[in-house]
Amino acid sequence: MFLSLEHLNKTYNGGKVAVDDFNLEIEKGEFVCFIGTSGSGKTTTMRMINRMLQQTSGTIKLDGQDISELDPVKLRRKIGYVIQNIGLMPHMTIRQNITIVPKLLKWSQDKMDERAKEMIKLVELPEEFLDRYPSELSGGQQQRIGVVRALAADQDLILMDEPFGALDPITREALQDLVKDLQTRLGKTIVFVTHDMDEALNLATTIVVMDAGKIMQVATPDEILRHPANEFVENLIGKERLIQAKPSITTVGQVMLTKVAAITPDRLLKDALKEMHERRVDSLLVVDQGGTLKGRLDIEDVDYNFRTATSVGDVMHHDVFYVYSDSVIRDTVERILKRGFKNIPVVDRDRKLVGIVTRATLVDMVYDALWGDEEVKDESSDAEKDGEAK
Repeated sequence: MFLSLEHLNKTYNGGKVAVDDFNLEIEKGEFVCFIGTSGSGKTTTMRMINRMLQQTSGTIKLDGQDISELDPVKLRRKIGYVIQNIGLMPHMTIRQNITIVPKLLKWSQDKMDERAKEMIKLVELPEEFLDRYPSELSGGQQQRIGVVRALAADQDLILMDEPFGALDPITREALQDLVKDLQTRLGKTIVFVTHDMDEALNLATTIVVMDAGKIMQVATPDEILRHPANEFVENLIGKERLIQAKPSITTVGQVMLTKVAAITPDRLLKDALKEMHERRVDSLLVVDQGGTLKGRLDIEDVDYNFRTATSVGDVMHHDVFYVYSDSVIRDTVERILKRGFKNIPVVDRDRKLVGIVTRATLVDMVYDALWGDEEVKDESSDAEKDGEAK
């Protein structure tokens, strides 16, 4: 077992119990979310994992080794840590911030420079940002740096304590997608504290629901939704979330359309207009020669720039919202519908365009989830009445 917490307890002076007989086993590569109301013990439990807090009793083992036998400083260097207020050093450049732990581990300068370039590329920020200071970046960009700093020393375990709580919803969702993608690709084990059930359902492979220091339920997102353990878990989930999952359809890839109107950035605007006309659409997705999604072009962009611009790449929108084909429908329906887009590009984990999902399709799914069963019951009832009449 990669990480095990056995009969863990934390009691403060005065007898206040923060964590009460907590037991959990975490396999390598899992994404575990601790969720609960304020004071439930989720952050206290996390902080005991890297010995920022000392447990009153119980055992924590990392890779089979009792962490109480390890030097706490060396232990923390083996564990990545991301917090809500990011914690970037304002007097250090982004390069220096990313390589704080590698420097403590006495990596060579060349190795650290290479690692910094690799890390900033992972979060799709330009390499020139490495020589900037945190104050020169937006809040979302700073948080991206906070995430990759936790990965820079290649630690297998990453702790994240409500890292996106202070961000706006759009930035927050983008960073959730980033973290989930990095976790999947790099195979890291993440323990993530949140008070947001949507965030837990979107990110976790395993959700740990806590209340008053005790575990209420440990289950996958689907199990939590379909079989909440008790009334506390039901209330934390919220009834509106329970209707978002349609059992027969689980991923975006199952409902997406594979015929997509797309064009490459080097094509002329007149070619784009012709393509729109022939396909009877008012927008095109923009992909490179390898099929990687690069942006979007709307009819308004062609109209406004037809006399001044030449190529699609000159006027396309680079910041395009997309979803992954293996994303769970439950996690994406609300995010798509609230944006009001008629269709959303669907990409694989290499960001290659594989299809689109339409707003109309999702509306039908929500309708079926809300009223489908009632219609079946009504039809059955009508049939019974007809039978009785005969």
